[in-house]
Amino acid sequence: QVQLVESGGGLVQPGGSLRLSCAASRSLFNINVMGWYRQAPGNERDFVARINNGGSTNYAASVKGRFTISRSIANNTVYLQMNSLKPEDTAVYSCNAVVGSTTSWGQGTQVTVSS
Repeated sequence: QVQLVESGGGLVQPGGSLRLSCAASRSLFNINVMGWYRQAPGNERDFVARINNGGSTNYAASVKGRFTISRSIANNTVYLQMNSLKPEDTAVYSCNAVVGSTTSWGQGTQVTVSS
């Protein structure tokens, strides 16, 4: 099991930016994949972005070109830089970590995009 702590959520105006952080309790080299997901009220949890331990990334079509996932090996932290935010990006954002057949989740952080 990997302990994950997200931070960086908040209220931002449309067109603004936020950077989310997800701190892991172990080295990112020992985690196969780390990802960001989001869940809006009344919706299922949706994939946003992922990065594997080799550094390869994938994005959902809805965020490609606006969001960037990155990592700091030294800090055991994965980031999600979110630019050009839209009201429809409003959701609870959670990170996960996959190690073998085990997936761990953080507690989530609220992102609200509103004027």
